Amino acid sequence: MNRPISGRHVDVVVRVPRLAVDRPFTYRLPEGMGAGPGSLVEVPFHGRTVQAWVIGDAAEIPPRVSQVRRAVSAIRFFDERLVALARALSHRYLIPLSVVIDRAIPPRTVSEENVPAGPPAPVPTTFPAGRLDVYRPGFARTIEATGGAGGYLVRPLPHDESDLLVEAVGRCLLGGRDAIVLVPQAEPVPHAARALAEAFGDAVALFLGGEPRERYRTWLDILGGRYRVVVGTRPAVFAPVHALGLVWVHREAHAGHREERSPSWHVRDVALLRASMEGAVGVAAGLFPSAEALVPGKLFVARAARSEEQRAWPIVEAVKPGPEGRAPRILQGVRDAGSGFLMASRPGYGVARVCRSCKEPAACARCEGALEQHKGVVRCAVCGAEGVCANCGARDFGVQRRGAERVAEWAARVASVTVREADGPPDGRGITVGTPASVPDAGPRELDLVGVLDADRMLRRPGLSGAERVVATWFEAAAWARPRPSGRVIIETAEPGDPAVQALVRNEPWLFMRADSERRAAAGFPPGYPVFRVVGTAEMAAGIAELAPVNLLVSEAGDERVCLVTVSPDALDAFVARIREWARSGEVRRVEAEPHL
Repeated sequence: MNRPISGRHVDVVVRVPRLAVDRPFTYRLPEGMGAGPGSLVEVPFHGRTVQAWVIGDAAEIPPRVSQVRRAVSAIRFFDERLVALARALSHRYLIPLSVVIDRAIPPRTVSEENVPAGPPAPVPTTFPAGRLDVYRPGFARTIEATGGAGGYLVRPLPHDESDLLVEAVGRCLLGGRDAIVLVPQAEPVPHAARALAEAFGDAVALFLGGEPRERYRTWLDILGGRYRVVVGTRPAVFAPVHALGLVWVHREAHAGHREERSPSWHVRDVALLRASMEGAVGVAAGLFPSAEALVPGKLFVARAARSEEQRAWPIVEAVKPGPEGRAPRILQGVRDAGSGFLMASRPGYGVARVCRSCKEPAACARCEGALEQHKGVVRCAVCGAEGVCANCGARDFGVQRRGAERVAEWAARVASVTVREADGPPDGRGITVGTPASVPDAGPRELDLVGVLDADRMLRRPGLSGAERVVATWFEAAAWARPRPSGRVIIETAEPGDPAVQALVRNEPWLFMRADSERRAAAGFPPGYPVFRVVGTAEMAAGIAELAPVNLLVSEAGDERVCLVTVSPDALDAFVARIREWARSGEVRRVEAEPHL
């Protein structure tokens, strides 16, 4: 007579990143192994041993069940809340559940797992207050309430940006719940992150870059309950706080919130989904909101009175372009300014346009990429090789002088203060020349002048959301100027009536967003509609066409078909079900959600 083997049955997802095997598998978990939901274990799978995540107790037990071989760690890495979020993301972005869980947990440093988390840090109870309800009545009470929930789009005034965030986090802590604040970049440390660290001290975990061991130690301390506030970049959206009350996405339109690796989700969408699922308040905040945040019915809008918005905004002038950015009004502004920031369209001195020897258009001899001049040296902007003409091998080029280095050169001859070229924000002394990449969250600067040079070239940035990101950067740079009447922004453009320019002049992002959303919809990619790139067979492409998607572009790559698909939100469930079915049958080879377009 066979003896029954004691233990419990659990569902696991194996760490095999393929849609074809993306489903729970049931295994027997022996007694005494010290594992359970949230554990990382090893299991037999198709003749080999693989790692797997235990996601819960099995609801049904199949006739044949294998046994978990060992627990890899004693840590319970997640609970049922993260499993629910991971399932939702796996469905929305068509990715294996194990991949989502892997992204939610930083790479392990095993030696740190035996170190206990530190004691919970004390939480200060004093913080700036009184502004949240100016933006939306009852907003502060919603955040502070134990059961407060909802999704909000907050457009702060420039001088309110960090104070609003500190007040919101303070209200959340007073209500006995934890907060997650997501910032778009780690270096330089954003002003918002510094403000929270100053206000709440040791209760704040700065989950911003760092060495792998340090990041894992911080994550374990968050899991252990040491911190009440987590401030970090994209991975912090999965921070294992114990009682989530607030998720705040700071400057949500910033490109840094978009995951560059596949799966390419936007942290705003993950944050708002998590807040909704856990009964918390989700906030997308920024001086310039994204088109996705403005999708009707998605978020409650919270903003100050129009009159207050206008008083807090500098005077913005649109002027006709001058040679190399030297429009007369800009030259006068540089002469008069004691402090300022000039934004050029690109770094360096300029772009090589023609070879002086053979008169052919300039191109890199190695890869035929564009050639740029930096500090007197011409190099390829693509591969970095030294500038050599692809046609004749010469090294002498005619350069179109438009970069930040050239702007700093002529501005130094005009200004009565020091002029410097820098990759970072202005320090309030003299005039700084930079590019859109030089505009981080540096806090108020109180500048006399902000100049946007060659705005039309910036708006030609490639990509579906390229123009939106540029205009968002204009707004963030403009916020460095003093409020009217002393602060001034000058934008150089041949199209003063362009919605992007008028949005900045009138401090109304919605002017640009309406026009840009119409453009995107006409191209087949309306804001808020899921987009997928699917690679598979010709039969698969025909099947996608039968689903009648909003937009379908098909191209051939050998015997494969590459389908770029826009799906109505209402049709997402049916589309996902069919793609998963085709993945199991081998007709779908690769899927990428929200590809970079």
